[in-house]
Amino acid sequence: MSQNPNLSPEAEPEEVVLDRALRPQRLDDLIGQERVRENLRILIEAAKGRHEPLEHTLFYGPPGLGKTTLAHICANEIGAPIRITAGPAIERAGDLAAILSNLHEKEVLFIDEIHRLGKVVEEILYPAMEDFALDLIIGQGPGARTVRLSLPRFTVIGATTRLALLSAPLRTRFGAVYRLDFYEQAALAEIVERAARSLKVQMAPEGRDEIARRGRGTPRVALRLLRRVRDYAQVRGDGVITAQTAAEALALLEIDGRGLDDLDRRVLRAIIEKFAGGPVGLETIAASIGEAPDTIMDVVEPYLLQLGFLDRTPRGRAATRLAYEHLEIPYERAEQATLF
Repeated sequence: MSQNPNLSPEAEPEEVVLDRALRPQRLDDLIGQERVRENLRILIEAAKGRHEPLEHTLFYGPPGLGKTTLAHICANEIGAPIRITAGPAIERAGDLAAILSNLHEKEVLFIDEIHRLGKVVEEILYPAMEDFALDLIIGQGPGARTVRLSLPRFTVIGATTRLALLSAPLRTRFGAVYRLDFYEQAALAEIVERAARSLKVQMAPEGRDEIARRGRGTPRVALRLLRRVRDYAQVRGDGVITAQTAAEALALLEIDGRGLDDLDRRVLRAIIEKFAGGPVGLETIAASIGEAPDTIMDVVEPYLLQLGFLDRTPRGRAATRLAYEHLEIPYERAEQATLF
């Protein structure tokens, strides 16, 4: 059984329009990510003061934390248009050359999943980012020649969930690199409350906190849960989201009090019950529950690590005491089991 789709940090196609409407447009409207916000404020004000384009910027971290939102905010703050693409969409060097040659002064080029750019495409991007020039090869064989075209001074903003997969030469082209962390519950509650006002949903503070508590530290997940709870309140209640309504709706979706779904619990139970609490390798865990290793590493693991339910050691993954307590499994029995 895959992860509950309501807890997936990846955006669903039907959510794009709604998420855009709820997305903050300015740094002052951004909730959470204080360190990144203040660094960006300095970066943007300095660029505006010098009448220059924004420095090339890279955002990395788990999906759903606002990398695309920050790219739009940067463009809005600098007063420049933004062009959006993704690494997998740029298949050939000619595709990127066409995009670059149509950019305007100070325009922002946002490349999502930038770690998935091909090597040949990256070679085109290097001089474009560094020298604002596009190197083209005209002709074939001995008669081929290189032509360098000047480009307007623009900004590349990249986003990736896998920083380690980004090649070192490309990574060094970014003057500013920021990591996005999971949101604190208080910040998530504020995001949920603001979204509820935009959606014209009546919600008690306790209902807001219940949703934020199970939002996995991820705004996209919390907003999706808000919509599911809103539906439940409309059909099974009086339309008002209370703590009880939120708890009942989320229990129906099999999402527990810490935001864990069936897949999260199966991963923890496999480590505890099949492998005596670990350490155990990722491939072994995946095989034991019939899931893909990438799903566990990219979707399940980050949040379990954030909660302190999982340890990642050189020998593999191990469940912590907190995981045993959450699943109501005696920890002493596990300690005894590891002695044999």
